[in-house]
Amino acid sequence: MTAGQRQQAFFWLGALVVFFLLVHLLSPILLPFAAGSAIAYFLDPAVSRLERWHVPRALATVLALLLFVVLLLAVFALLVPLVRLQAAELSSRVPGLVDAARGRLAQLMQFAQRHLAPEDFAKARDALGNAVGDIAGWLARFLQSVLTSGIALANLLSLIFITPIVAFFLLRDWERIVRRVDSWLPRQHLATIREQAKIVDATLAGYVHGQLLVCLGVGIYYAAALSLIGLEFGLIIGVLAGILTFIPYVGFATGLVLALSLALIQFGSFSGLLAVIVVFAIGQVLESNILAPKLVGQRVHLHPVWVIFALLAFGSVFGFLGVLLALPTAAVIGVLVRFMLARYLASSLYDPAGRHSAD
Repeated sequence: MTAGQRQQAFFWLGALVVFFLLVHLLSPILLPFAAGSAIAYFLDPAVSRLERWHVPRALATVLALLLFVVLLLAVFALLVPLVRLQAAELSSRVPGLVDAARGRLAQLMQFAQRHLAPEDFAKARDALGNAVGDIAGWLARFLQSVLTSGIALANLLSLIFITPIVAFFLLRDWERIVRRVDSWLPRQHLATIREQAKIVDATLAGYVHGQLLVCLGVGIYYAAALSLIGLEFGLIIGVLAGILTFIPYVGFATGLVLALSLALIQFGSFSGLLAVIVVFAIGQVLESNILAPKLVGQRVHLHPVWVIFALLAFGSVFGFLGVLLALPTAAVIGVLVRFMLARYLASSLYDPAGRHSAD
């Protein structure tokens, strides 16, 4: 490595460190800017198409944002009333569900007391009490963190009012911003950086678009299937499972646990539990073998384990902002790692004698 290359490497490494440090320090105020950037990124193809139809860029931006808002409001108008009805019914029946769950638990404890030795029963009872206490403590901490960092009133208001403004100005000036950033790139590696940026763009767009369709399909299936088997509040569980499907296996696991818990209280029989298990087994097969391969496919090159790690790691460090930044960052890192691996395999560090290329 020459002195110039070392200087460039230190410069970009320092810039990367400063960038993540600023994101960490400014994370409480960056959520509307990240959301606006994401909206602008996904609406830019539509605005560019309108421009090709000789629509001015500013007017095309307004039209695209209005269409996006109308579609979003239409979805909420169709979905929110149904979810609200089930949520209201669920909240009104929470005391009854708690009593029913307490009765089921008492029956299980009586069964265990009859069939276990006194010392084993005491250990099981203590373990159950500790588990319940741990779960209650975790839920309390989770709700506190959500209320203090995720949906606090100031953040929610800034998300509602600032995000559309950020999205408008970024979308209006998107092509100009891209050209300006392109002019800053080191001329020596311009072609390589542009090529890798196109791969990142294709990877990210393919993954997000496909995964959104997978979430939609899975959510519709779970909501319809759980309602058909007679499970109360199946619509809420289906919607939640569909949203969480964006994180691989989390939507499936969360929906299954919630559905089994409600089915145990509502049906109280093995047939009801079996019906829920069959619904989620079919849903997992549908997601893994049909929807995900067709809608996401292998071309995005983002392994589910890497996606889970990125979402959890960035969410832990930066909160909800980190969840928004996780996928683009994972895509960039994945493309860079594959690029460096290809360079390494073609270099003398991997095969000094060049025998591998000869094979």
